[in-house]
This record gives sequence, C-alpha cells and structure tokens, in this order.
Amino acid sequence: MLAADLTAIYTAMSTAVSMIFRSVIFRTAGLLVCSNVFMTFAWYAHLRNLESRPWYVAAVVSWGIALFEYMLQVPANRIGYGTMTLGQLKILQEVITLSVFVPFAYYYMHQPLKLDYLWAALCIMGAVFFVFRGH
Repeated sequence: MLAADLTAIYTAMSTAVSMIFRSVIFRTAGLLVCSNVFMTFAWYAHLRNLESRPWYVAAVVSWGIALFEYMLQVPANRIGYGTMTLGQLKILQEVITLSVFVPFAYYYMHQPLKLDYLWAALCIMGAVFFVFRGH
C-alpha cells in the first residue's frame, strides 16, 4: 500500500513538474518569437524602407523598434532562466531567430529562399539536441 501511495505521489509530482516546465518553455518561446519579430525589423527593415535616408535616421528608428524587442526579450529570459540553462536559452533564441528571419527575408525583403537556410536549420537543430539532451 505504501509503495502504491508513493508511486501515485511521484506520478502526480512528475506530471506537475512536467506541466510547469512546458509552460515556462512555451511562455519563454512565445515572448522570444515576438521579440525576434521586432528585432528582425529593427536590424533589417531599414534596408528596404529607409535606404534613401541617412544612416543615423535608420539607427534612431531601429533603436526605437529595438526598445520593444527588449521589453519582450528581457522578461522572456527571466522567465526561462530558472528552468533552462543559459546555453539552452541561447540555442532557443537562435532557433527562433532563424525561424523568424527566413520568412522575413522571403516575404518582406523579397529575397530568394536558399537551400543554405535548410542546412543552417539542421545545424541549429543539432545544437538543440546537444544542449537540451539530458534535461
């Protein structure tokens, strides 16, 4: 009877920890996706929209956009840091960056899709495997 009770407690705790872990990762990833959209626009949209303006105008506009990125990125990293290591947060950020950049480059900047994006994604997925294994 005691073993069954301990098993039930372990199962309940394991399920609760698993739900919290997934929730933290999903909240962190969601905020990082949003922050990456802002940062991608801050870094690259001026190449299309402000190409005839002086560089310092583009820098000020980009800085203004980046402020919103930081308002999402900082809480995302604070939420995720207790559950994920610093390395895991960085690799998650890189996966999200590439996931946001490729559609941005194709749809917004009208750049051709390249097979190199696939190879880069596979390399990053390898990094995800090594950084998250055993977690």
